[in-house]
Amino acid sequence: MAAGQSTVENMGVDVAYSNPFWQDRSVFVTGATGLVGSWLVRRLLELGADVICLVRDWVPQSELVQNHLIDRVKVVRGDVTDQVLLERILGEYEVNTVIHLAAQTIVGIANRNPISTFETNITGTWALLEACRHSPTVKQIVLASSDKAYGDHDQLPYTESTPLQGKHPYDVSKSCADLIAQSYFVTYGLPVAITRCGNFYGGGDLNWNRIVPGTIRSVLRGQPPVIRSSGKLIRDYFYVEDGAIAYTTLVEKMAQDSSVHGQAFNFSNEIQVTVIDLVGHILKLMDSNLEPNILNQASNEILHQYLSAAHARDTLGWQPSFSLEDGLFRTIAWYKQFMVNSI
Repeated sequence: MAAGQSTVENMGVDVAYSNPFWQDRSVFVTGATGLVGSWLVRRLLELGADVICLVRDWVPQSELVQNHLIDRVKVVRGDVTDQVLLERILGEYEVNTVIHLAAQTIVGIANRNPISTFETNITGTWALLEACRHSPTVKQIVLASSDKAYGDHDQLPYTESTPLQGKHPYDVSKSCADLIAQSYFVTYGLPVAITRCGNFYGGGDLNWNRIVPGTIRSVLRGQPPVIRSSGKLIRDYFYVEDGAIAYTTLVEKMAQDSSVHGQAFNFSNEIQVTVIDLVGHILKLMDSNLEPNILNQASNEILHQYLSAAHARDTLGWQPSFSLEDGLFRTIAWYKQFMVNSI
């Protein structure tokens, strides 16, 4: 495969991709050991980028480490709230592109520990943006917000003009980070764009209390999967490899068209799936007759959310490459291999 070229295998269909824009480009990724970060780093390396990762906690089971991606990147150990460290990284590595994924992403943890969530998700955001403001080499900044930044609305689907009105700790942290990013564009002209994605799933998610990895692990162990909510929550599930493509597509567009700076983009398959139906999809794909255990214990959860991705389609020419079934099939295969290697 030529340098700067990547192929995403879509259930037997090759989606070829090539762009010299990424060759040797200095890209700084926060949150690289997380679900999205690991797959994004993989894609950036395939495209030929020179990747620098900020790593706070060592996670040997992460996709980044398990598949030796970490051996191909520059690693800086530290915290995203450390502005002095961030300025050093941007300066010493002459960073051109920043992709900010680092966050505390679990709603239950945010409810129990709001301060740590606010520190990472809000303080980490302004610290990084302020560091970028002082760095002359940074040309594109992409900040990961969330569909949760919108809070709860009666009018669906959410578009980018839907007000940001989070009410619970996690939702508020994403609303705040999103608004802070917008303020740095409006006030300082910082070249930032914002992503608001549906619920990510895919191989490498080690947060077992999330419905997709938790269900798959339970089935592989022959145990009934646990649904902590009523099972009736409606969500917009988004496969992680599609997310990685979305991030690189957005950066490329930012480099071509400065009018994209300051904008937010929803990325989504534009589907509405209840938690119980999602579990049913997984059970069917895994040929399991297990019945889920519905605890109905979830709190501070939005009942119904899904996104319109029309703006991303029209402005970026982006569209998802994977259906829900495709993504779940690939995800199940990842965890089967992971569980075998973990024995």
